[in-house]
Amino acid sequence: MASGISTRASEVAHSGATNLMWDVMSDSWCPATNPQGYVNVGVAENFLMHSTLLEFINNKLDLPAKYLTYNDGGHGSVRLRRAIAQFLSRHLHPVKPLDANQVVVTNGVSTAIEQMSWCLADPGEGILLGRPYYGTFIPDISLRPGSKVVPVNFGECDPFSLEAVDKYEEALLEFQERTGSKVKAVMLCHPHNPLGRCYPRDVLIKLMRFCQKYRIHLISDEIYALSVWENTVDDSPPAVPFESVLSIDLRGIIDSQLVHVLWGMSKDFGANGLRLGAIISQGNPELHMALKGTTIYSYSSQVADHLTSLVLEDEAFTDEYIRLNREKLSASYTYAAKYMTDCGIEYAPGCNAAFFLWVNLGKRYRELHPNESESEDIGDKVMQRLLKHKVFLASGALFGSEKSGWFRIVFSHYPEYLDEALRRIVAALEA
Repeated sequence: MASGISTRASEVAHSGATNLMWDVMSDSWCPATNPQGYVNVGVAENFLMHSTLLEFINNKLDLPAKYLTYNDGGHGSVRLRRAIAQFLSRHLHPVKPLDANQVVVTNGVSTAIEQMSWCLADPGEGILLGRPYYGTFIPDISLRPGSKVVPVNFGECDPFSLEAVDKYEEALLEFQERTGSKVKAVMLCHPHNPLGRCYPRDVLIKLMRFCQKYRIHLISDEIYALSVWENTVDDSPPAVPFESVLSIDLRGIIDSQLVHVLWGMSKDFGANGLRLGAIISQGNPELHMALKGTTIYSYSSQVADHLTSLVLEDEAFTDEYIRLNREKLSASYTYAAKYMTDCGIEYAPGCNAAFFLWVNLGKRYRELHPNESESEDIGDKVMQRLLKHKVFLASGALFGSEKSGWFRIVFSHYPEYLDEALRRIVAALEA
């Protein structure tokens, strides 16, 4: 019997896109209580600093009654928007200090991306997205807003190079000629998920000039901005320091109304469950009016509003937290990268941000099993082996990888957990 739901809802219901992840998360490995469960290094969460953040929150939390109300409205309390503006002004070094009125709070950065897609592009219009990309950008941009993701292919070109900007222009022109619809924005993940690298300043400026040429928006998702750490393993390519697009003087490059930054608590503070994101735009009042007009759908919990304010207002705590987090991320990357090298597994070097190791498991599998048929997609084959050994990684196919067989390992786990994951990955390849 037909369910009676809409066509768009039916497409989501039968896509199966999230079923595997939820199955994995409901059967999590624990050495004491569930040793046969899945070891999950496929979801971008940072567990390394949970105890530090929890201790701070539990010692500080005293919820005023106004946080049981709608407070200052759906775009975030004045207190929180001021705290975000001051915190990011300290750490992102904007040319012009941020003001609370330039910040709109959302219930997570995914919602912020969806809101920006809805505000900047009409259904059928395009948003450029370089490959490989964070897989959830696809539904964030297109599922409900109806905008079209326009993947940018780089081939053998480094996605972080000046030459790569020309590929964005090629993709724009091809899409507009093929569809008759406009491209309205470039979506950057800076620092990058899944590659863990930062865009050089000169590349950001060239991207801005490209956006100005075609009067399209530049959206910089900087959710990993403070999760930048020292790479003590790789010699090449050299690690690029993170510089926010807010730190670039836009005069003579691009109109300020076209530049927007996203940030949130999920990654830099290991608090995915808090659901707290922010849109920062310094030169587009009409965009702010549109965002505020739809905040009933993106309202963050007032408890999250209060907790985030407490954290960001404490400069001594956040400075020490960021320092220690960077130290732990560097150590985890070092361990995971050396483990891969010792096991003969290729990875993409040069990371210095976020929580990711981009690894070529398909290549290693073929080396270990030279007589197997190559007719089956190597990414699918390896994924099935991994699941059989109860370890979950995100396949490159979900990131629009231009080559099959690449996977993303999230290394921001406690040593015991990470070690078990890496052991199972190697066992899956060798079986």
